[in-house]
Amino acid sequence: MQSILQEILLYLIAAVVTVPISQRLGFGSVLGFLAAGVVIGPVLGLVGSEAEDLRHYAEFGVVLMLFLIGLELEPSTLWQMRQRLLGLGGLQVLATLSAIALVGQALGLPWNEAVAVGMILSLSSTAIVMQTLNEKRLNRTEGGRASFSVLLFQDIAALPFLAIIPLLALSTAGGGHAEGHAAEGVIDMAGWMRALFVAGAIILVVMAGRYLPRPFFRFLNMSGLHEIHIAATLMFILAIAVVMGLLGLSPALGTFLAGVMLANSEYRHQIESDIAPFKGLLLGLFFITVGASMNLDLLRAEPFQTIGLVVALMALKFTILFALAVVFGITGRDRVLFTLSLAQAGEFGFFLTSYAAQSNALGAARADEILLVISLSMFFTPALFMIHDNLIRRIAAGPRKPEDEIDEQGTVIIAGMGRFGQIVNRMLMGLGHKTVVLDSRPETIERMRRFGIKGFYGEVDRPALLEAAGLANARAIVLSVDDPDVAVRLSRYVKTTHPNVEIIARARDRHHVYALYAAGADESVREVFDSGVRAGKYALAALGYSDDEVERVAQAFFDYDRHMLAELAELWDPKTPLDRNTAYIEKSREQNAAIEAVLRGQLAAGTPGKDKAERDAEKARTRAAALARSAADAAEEDAEGEPIVAPPLPTEVGDRKPGAGLVH
Repeated sequence: MQSILQEILLYLIAAVVTVPISQRLGFGSVLGFLAAGVVIGPVLGLVGSEAEDLRHYAEFGVVLMLFLIGLELEPSTLWQMRQRLLGLGGLQVLATLSAIALVGQALGLPWNEAVAVGMILSLSSTAIVMQTLNEKRLNRTEGGRASFSVLLFQDIAALPFLAIIPLLALSTAGGGHAEGHAAEGVIDMAGWMRALFVAGAIILVVMAGRYLPRPFFRFLNMSGLHEIHIAATLMFILAIAVVMGLLGLSPALGTFLAGVMLANSEYRHQIESDIAPFKGLLLGLFFITVGASMNLDLLRAEPFQTIGLVVALMALKFTILFALAVVFGITGRDRVLFTLSLAQAGEFGFFLTSYAAQSNALGAARADEILLVISLSMFFTPALFMIHDNLIRRIAAGPRKPEDEIDEQGTVIIAGMGRFGQIVNRMLMGLGHKTVVLDSRPETIERMRRFGIKGFYGEVDRPALLEAAGLANARAIVLSVDDPDVAVRLSRYVKTTHPNVEIIARARDRHHVYALYAAGADESVREVFDSGVRAGKYALAALGYSDDEVERVAQAFFDYDRHMLAELAELWDPKTPLDRNTAYIEKSREQNAAIEAVLRGQLAAGTPGKDKAERDAEKARTRAAALARSAADAAEEDAEGEPIVAPPLPTEVGDRKPGAGLVH
């Protein structure tokens, strides 16, 4: 018992130390787990053969992952994916298998071993790819969806591979079958009978996933114990995995099908929240065991050959994936993501390699070499995602198409056409006002034009573009760009060159509000504040407050937040992060304690918030404090010879009309 606890502690320490470092360096969690396994295994020798045994248990994390993926899908969604699932996924497996088999024969492998190796190495790592795509939020992109389609087909393809691999052993030397000819637990029976059992098992899984959970979980809910619900969920998944394993099928595929059947269940979200922590821990443990099981002795004995095989495998798969991306119309950054993310071997390769060795389709030495190639290719996968990120940045910074020639002018210029800018544009156009829309993303402009909204492509922070859009004659400009620094620079330029133009700027947070004030923005709108206040109003209404009470409290909160900003602006220092500004933090804490009394008082008194004169005075104090801070900071930097973050204004900011610069 003590030794088991020590091993668990060792794995946890390795993960806790290496994963945060890997994340901080931008390598992702997967590489951190793999590195942890390498350190405690081949490098320090703290774990031995038990890592191989532990990996079989940790593979249950892959099973849980595919179950969760299935929960996110519906049968109709799978049907919509049929073209890529069968076409893209099928061609990838067939082309990769054939190419590896041909290369293997050219290197002197018997044809049956070459085919077995092709099957094993044609698969990619569902665990690593899906984990990394989710971490980087790339799973919803076109490239991410295409990668998922291929991975799903590969998991399905593992079924016929299990049936074919024993047949390949018939042509091996001696023509006999080794012990363990069948996978562990596979029923020994005639082929037609086994096919019936397989079909029956799949039908049973589908029916169980569709009809059993509702009465089952309704019965469990009567106990009122959340722990029993979690245990029952794990039992349900484990039962399906065991049934599929007894028939020599993929447990992950069985649980995926069950997850798809549960996608429309009212218990879907509860099940997902119950097993997600187990999935994360087991997947991490799986990656650690992969690293700990790497045979570095073989790598040291034949380093050039081993690394050469890994590089050749990944280059071959990359070439095939790139060609398929071209054929299926996957373009740009999605093509880069698709080709780089699937270039490794996968975790199912461990099972297939062991199965092939047991079936005498591969020799023991060959199997060890393939296992090392699979492990190394998985180890290099996070580096491929880093290459992807660098390529995407270069593509984004590369040559851009010529800016549009602006042939229209309006009373309002909207710089940036994301969700924020679109709402403003729709309101103004709905009242018949003429707007000029600018955006630095050509795909956004093209999409707008398909909906009948004319926009112009160009770098919105270029003064020449703003002048061409009619800035001199505009009454207002809405700065809805994503980059806070761009919004500050634009505010400075517009207020300096055209002080009569009203500046309405989108602000990311309070710090950005202060910077925009100092730069000359007339109105700063925090992008989530209004929606947050509105959501609060709905919550108050749900709690039973009357419409009049809800409006009074919301207005009081709105006004007091503006008052708080005016006070905090006096303590704002652009050179000090807000979480390190002691005076700012203390004042914020005081305000948080006071706001409860303000809201309760407004509700009890039934009186409105501050009048317009008080609000205007607070706005003026906020702007004056922010402008003074920014000017002092700029003067200090200029005196020290340091570069100034925002370029100095050619003229002084003109007088502002009373009440300008409302903080939202």
